[in-house]
Amino acid sequence: MRSLITPLLLISSLASFSCHANKYPDRPIRLIVASAAGGGNDFVARAISQKVSQELGQPLVIENKGGAAGLVASNFVAKSNPDGYTLLLVFANFATFPSLGRKLSFDPGKDLIPVSNIATTPLVLMAPTALPVKSVGELIQFAKKERKTLDYASPGVGSMGHLAAALFEKMAHIKMNHIPYKGGGPAIMALLTGEVQLFFSTLPAAMPQLTAGRLQALGITSSKRSAFAPNIPTISESGLPGYEVDGWVGLFTPAGTPEAIVNSIYKAFSDAVKDKNVQTQFSKEGVSPLGNTPAEFSRQLRKDVEKWKPFIQTLDANPN
Repeated sequence: MRSLITPLLLISSLASFSCHANKYPDRPIRLIVASAAGGGNDFVARAISQKVSQELGQPLVIENKGGAAGLVASNFVAKSNPDGYTLLLVFANFATFPSLGRKLSFDPGKDLIPVSNIATTPLVLMAPTALPVKSVGELIQFAKKERKTLDYASPGVGSMGHLAAALFEKMAHIKMNHIPYKGGGPAIMALLTGEVQLFFSTLPAAMPQLTAGRLQALGITSSKRSAFAPNIPTISESGLPGYEVDGWVGLFTPAGTPEAIVNSIYKAFSDAVKDKNVQTQFSKEGVSPLGNTPAEFSRQLRKDVEKWKPFIQTLDANPN
């Protein structure tokens, strides 16, 4: 009798799990955004939330968890139940986590599953209009001539804003002082109030301030000018040849999430970024939709980890 009960219990359990997975989702889903409100991640999350909700048939509830360049949110999701009801939206600096030289309470490569690269966006180097420079070349000359140690904001140690500035500092042979904040929104406020002189921002977060004339754009980090903001020169053409940094917004779920649920999540988000209304919102803010597959995103992530690792190891300021 005992030999019969155990297999029957196992079959019953598997049948129950299969039935639950087939019903996914049957309640609201939390999308943990790894930045404070007002940043590029936040914009992408809110631009796609309604369409994703329609695709899944359940509300997509956005929760902002800024701090430590995305580590706070990533750690939270990594330790959440792998049932598809807690997702992570994080910027490209996720690829730097394994190389930061700090002890993490989770393993970025094992505890989170890459679902899709939702969108891509370059960064833009912004400065107050009061700063007496109008280009990257003038900025570099100003820093050298005046022997100024410029303060720059970032969304946290190890963020793309931090690494973009550190790479700029190294290539331009100038001195800059890093002041981390809890997200792109707070960093822009620091720029507006004069606490810092520079910030590498995502385009969605930057454009309202640039359009209103409250801040100025000195250059964009991509290899080519953005079709959305063609008047902003690349940093490479504006005074620092060879400079290039690209950004992306990626979707992750806790490791152990059933493959069928991961595929359902991928399909919903991938379909959402193909929606014309979503793409219109993206284009207005200089964001390009992507929505690649989990396998494609995994390969891309591995390449980015290897790309940034040597540079992080050369940083004068240890990001511990």
